Amino acid sequence: MNDAIELISDGNGLAVIGDPAAVERFLAAEGLPSKDLGLQRLGPAFATAAVAVQAGSTISATSSRWVKLTEESAQLVKKYGLMESKTPGVSHAMVGKPGSITSWIQIDKAGSLLTNPAILTGAAGIMAQYSMQQSMEEITEYLAIIDEKVDDLLRAQKDSVLADMIGVDFVIEEAMTIREHVGRVSEVTWSKVQSTSVTVARTQAYALRQLDALTEKVERKSQISDLAKVASEVESKVPEWLAVLARCFQLLDAIAVLELDRVLDASPEELDRHRLALIAARRNRLELISRSTAQLIARMNAAAGSANAKVLLHPVAARSVVESSNHVAIGVHDLRGLLGIESSRESLDAKRWMEAVTEMKDRAIETGTGGVDAAVRRSSETLDRATGVFRSVDLDGDGVPDKPRARAAVEDAGSAIKGATAGATGAVGSLFRRKRDHASPADARKSARDSSEET
Repeated sequence: MNDAIELISDGNGLAVIGDPAAVERFLAAEGLPSKDLGLQRLGPAFATAAVAVQAGSTISATSSRWVKLTEESAQLVKKYGLMESKTPGVSHAMVGKPGSITSWIQIDKAGSLLTNPAILTGAAGIMAQYSMQQSMEEITEYLAIIDEKVDDLLRAQKDSVLADMIGVDFVIEEAMTIREHVGRVSEVTWSKVQSTSVTVARTQAYALRQLDALTEKVERKSQISDLAKVASEVESKVPEWLAVLARCFQLLDAIAVLELDRVLDASPEELDRHRLALIAARRNRLELISRSTAQLIARMNAAAGSANAKVLLHPVAARSVVESSNHVAIGVHDLRGLLGIESSRESLDAKRWMEAVTEMKDRAIETGTGGVDAAVRRSSETLDRATGVFRSVDLDGDGVPDKPRARAAVEDAGSAIKGATAGATGAVGSLFRRKRDHASPADARKSARDSSEET
């Protein structure tokens, strides 16, 4: 059945292998752009392997195309149910149009290339190369925007680490050009580049240290004026070191492509182990870049937040810090996205001076309102106590207020005083009466005579 094709995925790309016409129809039906995978290169590599001799003629008659794994192409992996193979990290499936069925479906077909472990391993190795080459092309586009800055940086550097990278760059580019024209990496070509990875790795480590140093410099500043100066410096230097990191990553990918070609040519039985080792090394490089750039962004975000909190007293410096932080975040986000590192970017808006004034006024009003409420409560309590004496009270318990407290108190006091006075008068009168009762007859006659003389 000529419409039967084979799908292979390594998690980064999708290989479509089969009759040239069937491959073209499948790709057109799915609307997928593709590149020639060049699976024919496996023929000479496995020519001496008994398991691949029969497959060699089949390979030369098939078409192989490579599709970058995007959200759209990744749906094909789910749609056609690719299954894990014995080759680590590689899944595969056969699809076709059996009978009168018009759509592509998964089918079973004996004798496919996928049943040959050597061919499947070789295909996985070539797919790994294509994935890294695709990344290299994307980095080239990224660097084209800031390439002038990078060239200026490298030319101005007296540091031997960056100076050595310029020479390594030329050597690797030359080897890639030779590979493209010859179709393989000879021992002579590989001898030129096999030691260059040390120089590139040293340059990458140097760039990461520069980013870490900038992060630490921001951490040491607390005054808003000093923070604004450092943030401006970080904003100008970070893009340069990000570009150096991108170029180092690109060159290390190029070395890996050359290395896989050399292993395929010299020791094809070791190709799969080499492929897995290079993938692990690449993952480690990504982790280093991810950690360093994440620390930088976290520090710049903290600086921007601190600046916004002080915008009322330092409006110009605060805005400068926030803007520098956002520019740095954009550059880091672009690089992380380019390298496939998960990243989320939320720009922080610089707080306007009037906004800060309004917030402070609102807080003052809120605080003042609470103070006024407390003062009102205290005044009301005092007023209650002050006016309570003038409020009517129920004296006889019939539920009807009779007299104000003050009046009742005064009347009670008056009654008490009156009673006390009456009591005192009665006591004095009794005293005089007792005196009269006990007086002698002579005293009585004298008192009567005095009384008649007065009259």
